[in-house]
Amino acid sequence: MTQDELKQAVAAAAIEEVKQAILDGEIIGIGTGSTANCFIDLLAEYRDDIKGTVASSEASAERLKKHGIEVYDLNAVDSIAVYVDGADESNHALELIKGGGAALTREKIVAAVAKRFICIADESKLVDQLGAFPLPIEVLPMARSHVGRELVKLGGDPVYREGVVTDNGNIILDVYNFPIATPRKTEEAINNIVGVVTNGIFANRAADVLLLGTQNGVKTLTPKG
Repeated sequence: MTQDELKQAVAAAAIEEVKQAILDGEIIGIGTGSTANCFIDLLAEYRDDIKGTVASSEASAERLKKHGIEVYDLNAVDSIAVYVDGADESNHALELIKGGGAALTREKIVAAVAKRFICIADESKLVDQLGAFPLPIEVLPMARSHVGRELVKLGGDPVYREGVVTDNGNIILDVYNFPIATPRKTEEAINNIVGVVTNGIFANRAADVLLLGTQNGVKTLTPKG
């Protein structure tokens, strides 16, 4: 199977996972990126059943609306039953790196609110240790140089992502050559740098389930400590 076919397979598996929540009239959280887009396109089949969604980016909200699916502001809903999103990397504890699409802050907020977080990814994203994928960090523009210097002190090589402005009006620094042996501690340390909005480590709110597309079908993984 090609990578696109693997993404389609895990998106279809995610539809089966959320189908009962849809029929129960629950709000569904929707992520951002190519795998999430596959899920959105399949979700269109249930446009007449789904009560509504909360999207983690303007791009995903627009895609949902084009399918005729209701999109709510997060402040307008009481709860989110399940959040479905992709990842740039996942370890076996289902701690993630996200933010390749620069939507990490809103993704982290929606994941925090959701009762259940389903990550959908192809098998290339599963790693023993996070950090091969450059770690995205959303930063207030005026703090760019300060945050960069602090990240160097932590052992990383931060690079400004040229031409990218987040939905929140901020910038992205991608940190290279930064193996992440202790994801929770590293997530907290980076978030404590003044000027950081948030970083792309999802460890304090890891995924509850990883639907992993493989050449032998979709595997359902749960966290391993």
